[in-house]
Amino acid sequence: MTETTTPPQPPKRTGLLIWMILSQLLAVGSLVIWALVAGLSVMAFDQGSSPEAWAIVLTVWAYPIIPLTLVIAAWIAYAKRKNKLAGILSGLSFAPPILLIAFIAIANWLWFAQNGGLDAFRP
Repeated sequence: MTETTTPPQPPKRTGLLIWMILSQLLAVGSLVIWALVAGLSVMAFDQGSSPEAWAIVLTVWAYPIIPLTLVIAAWIAYAKRKNKLAGILSGLSFAPPILLIAFIAIANWLWFAQNGGLDAFRP
């Protein structure tokens, strides 16, 4: 009597696929907001050309490189079945806007804490 063994089936990656699609939709959403910011960034040249103005504009215009690179790397990792790496890279693709919002919120809170909070605005 011969036994036939079937090779083990790889685990389903439906959850990872859903996560990658959702996180990359958020990354595309950040690019929509970026388009507005990129258009407004050229106003840095209103006072003339300066190294600071160029630094701001080039930094803003270089932003799409981050999510696009991370999305491509995430799909490559997904194809190579490196599930954890694919999930992390996909999540990092929309992290910069969230980190910026967190930085602004913390800086705002610190400013209020150092300047008397809302009491500073009362007559």
